[in-house]
Amino acid sequence: MTLRARHSIIAATLRGDLYSFVQAAFPIVAAEHKLLRNWHIEAMTYALTRVLKGEIKRLIITVPPRSLKSICASVALPAFALGHDPTRKFICVSYAQGLAEKHANDCRALMQSAMYRGIFATRISPVKDTQQEFATTAGGYRYTTSVGGTLTGRGGNFIILDDPMKPQDVYSEIARTHLMQWHSNTLLSRLDNKADDAIVVVMQRLHVDDFIAYLLDQGGWTHLNLPAVAENEQRVQLGPQRWHVRQRGDVLHPEREPLSALKELERSMVSRDYAAQYQQTPVAEGGNFIKRVWFPRYDQPPCPAAGDRIIVSWDTALSAKELSSYSACVVILVRGESAYVLDVFRDRLEYPELKRKVIEFHRRWRSYTNNYALLIERMGSGMSLIQDLKREHIHAVAILPKEEKAIRMNAQTARLQAGSVFLPRNAAWLDDFFQEVLPFPASRYSDQIDAFSQALNYAFNRPSFEWTDVALGPKVFVGGIEITDFPKAR
Repeated sequence: MTLRARHSIIAATLRGDLYSFVQAAFPIVAAEHKLLRNWHIEAMTYALTRVLKGEIKRLIITVPPRSLKSICASVALPAFALGHDPTRKFICVSYAQGLAEKHANDCRALMQSAMYRGIFATRISPVKDTQQEFATTAGGYRYTTSVGGTLTGRGGNFIILDDPMKPQDVYSEIARTHLMQWHSNTLLSRLDNKADDAIVVVMQRLHVDDFIAYLLDQGGWTHLNLPAVAENEQRVQLGPQRWHVRQRGDVLHPEREPLSALKELERSMVSRDYAAQYQQTPVAEGGNFIKRVWFPRYDQPPCPAAGDRIIVSWDTALSAKELSSYSACVVILVRGESAYVLDVFRDRLEYPELKRKVIEFHRRWRSYTNNYALLIERMGSGMSLIQDLKREHIHAVAILPKEEKAIRMNAQTARLQAGSVFLPRNAAWLDDFFQEVLPFPASRYSDQIDAFSQALNYAFNRPSFEWTDVALGPKVFVGGIEITDFPKAR
């Protein structure tokens, strides 16, 4: 193969593949460092490629610090996209103007390099080439600003928020609120085409009420979440037909940050900061009285056996409005003094959808064992739900809590600490479950907690009575919970 042919193949590869382009860009913008290739860079560049293709309109990437997220998203992505279409418009935002300008200067240096000019025809216009903005000769541009900065008259096809919040400011509610309001009131209006244009957010988690939590609550975001150490099995897409499977305990990038280095970081940092920035699982200040290590894991759910009980426990919300709570369901199998969490569900549902989901779960689990109970908290939509289910000949136990959430959950911590409550080793709902359980009682939401403690309390603390299909009966209190569906003793 001639040298010319070899160069042609390399140029075609760099033009066609963002991951290859990032590798070629690295020595230009980070000459003092050696690039250590790793699968997580492929994962980030594949997700960003899907944004360029229009397959993803809203993308969040959460990774630990120093994971090449800025080079991928703020430097290489605009240069690569402008190389293919020099009319595209980028608005790139960071928490500080100095940081935003550094990313802009790196992108400019990349586009002025011999490598870039050898594979793309796009050129920076000498008429518009400043630290804040540079334009192409075809009219596209990369505009730089900081959070709260001016955007009057500016529009873009892509908005990239790269570290939009300074870690030191994350415990300021005013600073967090300012970012969220600026995003909603100012930044969103800058998209040229609200239906087709894209927003990319790359950062590490910082707080249970951080910008990522705010965006995820809104829904509609694709989230590539890469903790430093995998806490559950994780299947990460690297290409159209390529995946990387992380096992629990796998280190994200062992060549750069081995487990020993991460353990040392964990010892030297405030624990909640490490949990947020490196594990992407922020724990609220004052939370974390339930520990992850308290939960033993099972690979396969236990087969039904004599004496097993199934409890399907619901905490229902009033409505599916954006700011309302979720409806949550926790399904446990009780065997002796142990409980196995079989399934967890959480969503914002309007009443008809909620009713359908409750009936669906009832039918799914009712046949698992003869010893079965459906629990519904008699709050919010719960009372109407209990009456409607009765008309469907479905019996539900009405639960009316009388004590605070923390007291009810605290009553179960001894059982949890003893390792008597088992979780699956892998389940799609595990991350959301831990996001709520671990920060408790300082969690943003407590719907899964309420359904969970309700199920455990019913399983292990109620007296031995026979339950019949009566919606409301005498008041009986068990562990601080009023059980109103309680007609008579044996």
